[in-house]
Amino acid sequence: MFAEERQQLIAGLVAESGRASVTALAERFSITTETVRRDLAALESAGTVRRVHGGAVAPDRISTTEESILERTVQRQPEKLRIAEAALAFIPQSPAGSILVDAGSTTEALADLIALRLSDPSAAPDSGSENELVVITHAIPIAAKLAGEPGIALHLLGGRVRGLTQAAVGQSTVEAARRIRPDIAFIGANGIHSAFGLSTPDPEEAAVKAAFVQSARRIVVLADSSKLDAETLVQFASLKDLDTLITDSEPSPELAAALADAGVDVVIA
Repeated sequence: MFAEERQQLIAGLVAESGRASVTALAERFSITTETVRRDLAALESAGTVRRVHGGAVAPDRISTTEESILERTVQRQPEKLRIAEAALAFIPQSPAGSILVDAGSTTEALADLIALRLSDPSAAPDSGSENELVVITHAIPIAAKLAGEPGIALHLLGGRVRGLTQAAVGQSTVEAARRIRPDIAFIGANGIHSAFGLSTPDPEEAAVKAAFVQSARRIVVLADSSKLDAETLVQFASLKDLDTLITDSEPSPELAAALADAGVDVVIA
């Protein structure tokens, strides 16, 4: 196989999966890692990939890239719905208890399912505030989906609303998060990496997420496979901070080993 042909195939693999490691490419094409690195250097010069430690990523996967919540809502919808359905199983059928729902498109899908489940007459809770599910969020779209739903006591954390994610951020949001202790926090992330942990591009979003992780009794991360092995600008949690990761495909061997070492349960939806 000519180098140009191989490089085109490598570029296609990176574009399809978002990332490829040097060792995996060497095994796939039966070439040395040095040859892979030369191929990646050529592709990076052409603007086709961006080299990172251990491999390459698609050129649009830079540490500060962040799409709006509206854009993310229409992407990978089947995968996000499966993840949300798996997450719903973590919420007891008895509505009593408290959960925190982080901003994000997959957590929005979970909010839809929560509302749908509680709207079922057979699942309707008995009257009384002690039987309501307490839902805490800082995300306006999630609050809008759950406001007024029977069986839900909704608490909206305040702060400056960040337009890109339509979620409250800032010191007041962080302080409010530190004063609560929900049973479960459902957290989103832009990147989940074996060494860097969980990350997001915006420092204010990261501060809020970090406060959520420290506040809740149980941390369940909802992340589709495009977030796996990715690193964005600001770390907000290590893998050891997590209890469960729900995603839609098996993590890479390196990430899977790191999650196992950290004691994280992985659920494939």
